[in-house]
Amino acid sequence: MKTTIKSQISKSLILVFTLVLVSFIVAPQQPGNPWEIPTKYKKMKNPMPGDDIDVGKTIYRKHCRSCHGNIGLGDGPKSKKLNTDCGDFSSAKFQEQSDGVIYYQSIIGRDEMPNYEKKILDDEDRWAVVNFIRTLKK
Repeated sequence: MKTTIKSQISKSLILVFTLVLVSFIVAPQQPGNPWEIPTKYKKMKNPMPGDDIDVGKTIYRKHCRSCHGNIGLGDGPKSKKLNTDCGDFSSAKFQEQSDGVIYYQSIIGRDEMPNYEKKILDDEDRWAVVNFIRTLKK
């Protein structure tokens, strides 16, 4: 009889542990808090013409695609492991932001969005990423 009770307790504990674990794995992503963009970036002007996007596309594929997806929908393979929704670069709300704001979000980052200042060293390359992200409109 003791073995049966121990067995039931063990099964119950395993079930509870599994349910708790699954709840963390499948917990829906939350939208991030509003970005607090410094005035410097809000007023920042893009010095790069947006006509040549090949460099930006290459850098995006290397650094951004794994979370933000091929076309910026926030559906990259790593996005599922994040607590915060990656957002949709093609949305009107995102595209309405200034280039300086997108630069800040993309290069400076915050929380789960890493800082890329040491990975994308050249300022022209950083702006090329912004220009490429601008092409991801609906």
